[in-house]
Amino acid sequence: MARDPGEGGAFVFDLVDDEAADPEAPRARSRPAGADDPDDDDPGDDDPGTDEPPPSGGPSRNVRAVAPVAAVLAIVLGTGLAAEGAQDNARIERMRDVHGGVADVSSPLRETWKWEGLVGSRRAIEEGRGNEVAVLGDVLVFESDGELVALRPATGEEVWTVPLGEAPDCGPLGAAGWEETTTPALVCLAGSGANREVTVVGPDGVASAPRLLGAADTKRYGEPRPGPDGTVLRAKREASGPAVSSGDAVCTDTGECTGTVEAGRDLVLRAEDAVTGEERWSVTVPFRATRADQCNNWLGTSWDGSGNMVDLEQMLDPGAFGARIQGTLVQLYGCGIEAAVTPDGVPLGMTIEPGTGGVNSLVAGGYTGFTFDDTVRTVLYAADGEVVGEITGHALEPGVTDGSGPGTLLATDSSGRRLRAYESDGTPRWVITTRADAQLFLALVGGTAMVMTEVGTVRGLDAATGAERWVWDGSDDVGGGYLEDLFVSRAFTDGQSALLLTEDGAGGAGLVALDVASGEVVWEQHGDEAVTGGTAQGFDTALVAVDGNLLEVTPSGVRGLG
Repeated sequence: MARDPGEGGAFVFDLVDDEAADPEAPRARSRPAGADDPDDDDPGDDDPGTDEPPPSGGPSRNVRAVAPVAAVLAIVLGTGLAAEGAQDNARIERMRDVHGGVADVSSPLRETWKWEGLVGSRRAIEEGRGNEVAVLGDVLVFESDGELVALRPATGEEVWTVPLGEAPDCGPLGAAGWEETTTPALVCLAGSGANREVTVVGPDGVASAPRLLGAADTKRYGEPRPGPDGTVLRAKREASGPAVSSGDAVCTDTGECTGTVEAGRDLVLRAEDAVTGEERWSVTVPFRATRADQCNNWLGTSWDGSGNMVDLEQMLDPGAFGARIQGTLVQLYGCGIEAAVTPDGVPLGMTIEPGTGGVNSLVAGGYTGFTFDDTVRTVLYAADGEVVGEITGHALEPGVTDGSGPGTLLATDSSGRRLRAYESDGTPRWVITTRADAQLFLALVGGTAMVMTEVGTVRGLDAATGAERWVWDGSDDVGGGYLEDLFVSRAFTDGQSALLLTEDGAGGAGLVALDVASGEVVWEQHGDEAVTGGTAQGFDTALVAVDGNLLEVTPSGVRGLG
């Protein structure tokens, strides 16, 4: 019979002889081979009900008794295996939807496919902005020789291509492996002068009808840039306002600037619908007194993409500004400017002194505003921009999660030796003293928080209590201490193991998969090992997960790793 298990337990079966279970049932008698039964009236006649062998091909009585139990056992075991398979399938599907999730990292990676060609615009590559891609739905998209190319991450096949015009500029894009690349749509500008136009491309590769970007709007609102959520962004210093004052700021011919720029013009950021041209929102960022080193004139080229050379005769430019445009946030910086704006037009970090902090978007949703002046503080914002909390220290979110359990933020104090955990709204959870400064919050998987310290160790902490579960030291691992100057730049997970992309002081790269529950090494690969049977070695560090697949992106192509 089967005993019902407790929650999470296993079924237990008691195999009981049916005769033993029924005291009234006749019992078979045992005796030495060849001996007569003393209770048998006819010792020469064996009892066919007890000792006669079964008909040819038929099961013995004992086998017949066990058969129903075996059948039930097979059914239950099969159900258990089916349930386990269903759980694995659910985990894999969950990994496809989480940031940094990979379907399976249980074995060393091999090259599964290869796409060769230019990744990124030639201009971006020349300016050192290579590997710029976007994750659009469940495909990887990038510019390549005058067109947008979308690759299916499982096979590398081209799902669709969209031709681009002269001098294309598509976004928001991000450097693969280093910046946020997920976006619901791409906005592409093309053409020159009065003929510059914009289109919007969705995950299915369908482009909107081109819309002409009028010269009058450019003159009034500023140069256009591709923005988040299907917008065109324009930014420009206000024409009116207080007189510009350089104060005591001075710059040398080599670009070293000191002093303070006291006054300048506010900056107006405008978002217009890329398809209709209608204004969605407008934000004015006020000018604030700024250290002169934030006012070098090269910053101006970061917004309009101008190829003009820096004017060495005038290194100081109170009107200089730039931006970093992502799918989740527009970060503005420059002379007198330090702020961020959400895709809905909500300004954040307006009180941060230029050059002393910034705003970041959280993968789990919301934002953090941080300062690093005398006291490091972090302000927590909800997705709508509302302040939900404030914590001491620089908040760290996990590089990757398995999509289960409550959100967790970690922060260190000024000494770096006290590590604190917080809920997503800033509610304190626990505080512990560490033996080395915590540098990165690598992963939050299965209730384990994986933290890298400055001495090159990775520690697995109980996310609920802070208790240490395990420690992994790459310098003591197999391979003669190949990770003596360990730095983990990226992490991925399949919900059971964490895949760490490691780099050492000599520039070498490697991959190490750790079991999240125990910290044991599941497998490892060194970047300098030989290629055998398609094993992906000598890989680039620009790795990105798309729809549960791990991809390596370089300026000359994309490879699937699995």
